[in-house]
Amino acid sequence: MRAAVLVFPGSNCDRDLAVALRAAGADVQMVWHKDTELPARLDIVAVPGGFSFGDYLRCGAIAAKSPICRSLAAHAARGGYVVGICNGFQVLTETGLLPGALRRNANLKYICKTVGLRVETTDSIYTAGYDAGQVLRIPIAHHDGNYFVDSDGLAALQDGDRIAFRYTDNPNGSVADIAGVLSENRRVLGMMPHPERAADPVQNGTDGAAFFRSAVGAMATA
Repeated sequence: MRAAVLVFPGSNCDRDLAVALRAAGADVQMVWHKDTELPARLDIVAVPGGFSFGDYLRCGAIAAKSPICRSLAAHAARGGYVVGICNGFQVLTETGLLPGALRRNANLKYICKTVGLRVETTDSIYTAGYDAGQVLRIPIAHHDGNYFVDSDGLAALQDGDRIAFRYTDNPNGSVADIAGVLSENRRVLGMMPHPERAADPVQNGTDGAAFFRSAVGAMATA
């Protein structure tokens, strides 16, 4: 299974994400934001967390205009898999690959801690390794993780079973406690918590490991 991890100036979770994907069995290539084409025959593109371009505009807004994001959008349009974590989720909303927007946390403070994350649907390659309703312990680290979508958008997410994760104790004010959402074809996922930071025993938690095993395993056998 072939994966790519995008790298922007300010990315700080790109290597962590590559390590987690490789541990799950993926062949991973790092792709710089100025590249205009993704490697051939990719199964999934991962957009990492961090502070792309220093968050100098809206978080993810500058990265979304990078040359590689045109190829990312084309990959998604072909039905390719995409996952964006934290800043990567922000990038995916800015590119229009996912609905909604990420706003400043309700308390206007940066939050870095482990939170409870409830699995809302198992109908995706990312969540199929869990049980519906299962509560995971996954770290967050963000200042702009307050997910917002209007009432029509929220209804579409709920009616389509496209809310992947919810917080058990909402840390940032996200509408309907949403921590992660899926695209209409269920192949694009954005989430604020960091499963790559809970994928190995040395990280004091392995609840994120099944996220990568499930995704990589599903694509390897497709």
